[in-house]
Amino acid sequence: MTAIDLDDGPLESVRFTGLKPGPKLIVLGAVHGNEPCGPTAILRAIEDCRAGRLKILRGEVTFVPVANPKAWRQKTREGDRNLNRDLREKPLANDYEDRIGNHLCALLRQHDALLDIHSFRGEGEPFVFFGPQNNRGELEPFARAEEEAALAGCLGVAIGIHGWLDNYARLLAIRARLDVPRLAVTEGYGTTEFMRFCGGYAVTLECGSHDDPTAGEIGYAAIRNTLAQLQLVDAESPAVALRDVIEMVDVLVCETQGDAAEGPWRTGDAVPTGAIIARRADGTPVTAPRDGFVIFPNKAPKLGEAICHFGIAGRRGLGTAG
Repeated sequence: MTAIDLDDGPLESVRFTGLKPGPKLIVLGAVHGNEPCGPTAILRAIEDCRAGRLKILRGEVTFVPVANPKAWRQKTREGDRNLNRDLREKPLANDYEDRIGNHLCALLRQHDALLDIHSFRGEGEPFVFFGPQNNRGELEPFARAEEEAALAGCLGVAIGIHGWLDNYARLLAIRARLDVPRLAVTEGYGTTEFMRFCGGYAVTLECGSHDDPTAGEIGYAAIRNTLAQLQLVDAESPAVALRDVIEMVDVLVCETQGDAAEGPWRTGDAVPTGAIIARRADGTPVTAPRDGFVIFPNKAPKLGEAICHFGIAGRRGLGTAG
C-alpha cells in the first residue's frame, strides 16, 4: 500500500456567496500552527453561516480555518519555515511553505479584504496590525488606507499598531553589520503585505496569548464585526474600539548572544523615557529613548533577531486613515 504524504494537502476553504453585489472577504486562521484561536473562531462562524445565524447577503466570504496544515498537525509555529515571511508566488517551490503559499497567494488575489487571525507568545492585550498611509513609495505603495483603518478600528480591540515593514527594513540595516545571513526586505512580507501588493487591504488580529481561552471569542467577535463593517450581512456597523494607535519607529536587535529584553514589559505596554527595556550581554542597560510603547519583547533572541520593537503614540486618527 502506498504511503500518503500528509504534507501535500489538502488546503480547505469554505466560501459563502451572497446574491447581491458586495466586497469579497477572506478570513485566515492558523498561518502559524500553534495558534488555535483562528480555527476556533472560523469554524464557529462557518457553522453560524450554515445554520442561518449569519446570513451572507452581499459579496462573498471565504474562510480558511487552517492556512498551514503541516504546522497545525505538528502543533508547531512552522512547518518547514515561517509561512508569514517571504510570502509570494514561487514557481520553483523549495519547501512546504512555498507550496502552500502558492495556493494561498492565488486565493488572496481573488479577494478585496483580508482578516488574518493570530495569537502571540506570552502575556499581553489583544491588538491589530494595520498598514501604511496611502503612498506611492517603493517599499509598500498603497491606496486603500481609509478602508483598512476603518476595518482595524471595528474589530473590538483597543490597540492598533502600524509601521511593521518600515521597521523591518531598519532591522535588516542593523543585521547587515552583523555576521548573520543577509535577508531581503521581502522576508518581511506576510499575508497582509501580499494582499496590499495585489490591490486589496488587510489587517492582522492578535487575539491574545496562545493558551488564552478567550482568544477564540475575540477572533469570533472580530469576524462578525468585519462582516457587519463590510455590509456582507444585515447588521449595524460596529463602533470604533481603538484606544491607542502606536507607530513602530525603532527596533532593538540582538548584536551579541545574550542580549535580551528585560523587565515585565508586554506588547502594547507604555514605557516612560529612561525605563530599562533590555540589557546587553555585558550587562549594559538599554533604556527607552522617549515615552513610547514596547512591542514584541524577546527574552531569548538569537543573533540578528529583534530584542523588541519600539513605538510611539501614532498620529493617525482612530478608525480613519487621517
